Amino acid sequence: MFLITVSQTIYMSFDSLGLSAPLLKAVSKQGYTTPSPIQQKCIPVVLQGKDVLASAQTGTGKTAGFTLPLLQILSENQDTHNRKIKALILTPTRELAAQIQENVKQYSAFLDIRSTVIFGGVNQNPQVKTLRNGIDVLIATPGRLLDLEDQGYVDLSNVKILVLDEADRMLDMGFARDIKKVMSLLPKKRQNLLFSATFSKEIKQLASGFLHNPVMVEATPENSTAEKVKQKIYHVDKVKKRHIIIKLIKDGDWQQVLVFTRTKHGANNLCKKMLLADISAAAIHGNKTQNARTKALAGFKDGSIRVLVATDIAARGLDIPLLPHVVNFELPNIPEDYVHRIGRTGRAGANGEAISLVSHDEADYLRDIEKLLKQKLPTGVIEGYEQGPEPPAEEKKPQNHSPRKPRNNNGGGSWGKNKKPNNRNNNNGNRRTTNK
Repeated sequence: MFLITVSQTIYMSFDSLGLSAPLLKAVSKQGYTTPSPIQQKCIPVVLQGKDVLASAQTGTGKTAGFTLPLLQILSENQDTHNRKIKALILTPTRELAAQIQENVKQYSAFLDIRSTVIFGGVNQNPQVKTLRNGIDVLIATPGRLLDLEDQGYVDLSNVKILVLDEADRMLDMGFARDIKKVMSLLPKKRQNLLFSATFSKEIKQLASGFLHNPVMVEATPENSTAEKVKQKIYHVDKVKKRHIIIKLIKDGDWQQVLVFTRTKHGANNLCKKMLLADISAAAIHGNKTQNARTKALAGFKDGSIRVLVATDIAARGLDIPLLPHVVNFELPNIPEDYVHRIGRTGRAGANGEAISLVSHDEADYLRDIEKLLKQKLPTGVIEGYEQGPEPPAEEKKPQNHSPRKPRNNNGGGSWGKNKKPNNRNNNNGNRRTTNK
């Protein structure tokens, strides 16, 4: 695979990127004046019709980096009498899919472009009705996309542009087989754009299978964290974490806090403790219905919910403007997830704060994160809640979440032992999901 690395930022305004007047008007309406580095580097290359392999962290503005040029290409070759899917954007989660659709609608406000989003966990009938009316851009999660294609509601034979967003996350969630199936339904001649926060061996192997002489775009160093995020580690006793986080929220008068736990059960329990402490809160995880997740996110964004407690299902795809605080109630067992979690704050150049409460049994997780980041994270002390001595080894309780297991041949973990590989009708609409 031949790669050209774009390493320097050249353009300084949206006007100089080659975008059309309707798109510039839409960008201006959203209040954006200066493109981010990934947008400056990616937009001109996509407009040239080249394949792209992009490394971009969450919060860098990469969605606009591919949606703006994609919309321009479609508008220049638009046939309003033949509404067939010309662009397909694949994402790993419902939240990310919904967010991209919102962005596409905003940027196409002054274009005659139709778009829609499809994902599982909700009734398919409204999605089918929209598809039947004809669309130009489809944003989808793999499971629901293949479900509707099997039923004859989706035709991918006219796709000109394919975007794989958060490709590393899709592989982590076991979608390798689904991605290959989708590829087989697309025309061989098309433009391909792959975005990933990390360039693992699996990602490079995936890219080499369908990208043609791609331009490699790197906006930030791999696995880096947002420069505007102030990170702090507090070493605390595990049993005191709930008291500590409530104290931090109340003493700091925090009005919008995204809190991460490792398990669904932990998220539910912490949410209950918040409510008992008169702090408005909601939990979001894989066991919640799509309507409940949408309602919780809406409440968090409009301020009626002060604290959103989430598992890593929310680590990507949430775009909350000016989110000031992210708290790792528990460190993730996968170090890359730390980067994605704290990337929910410090977005679009804004300042943010990421606090992690670390108990003795999470010491290995912290070491893995610092090794990944190649830096020692700053530590602090919460007066009255200093960490006690480490308990003897024989008294330590086992960790409640095992490290990530090696991927199987399908690109996932050990999910497949008790599941039928062709079962697409689970609650998530994504056939293979992690326990998040």
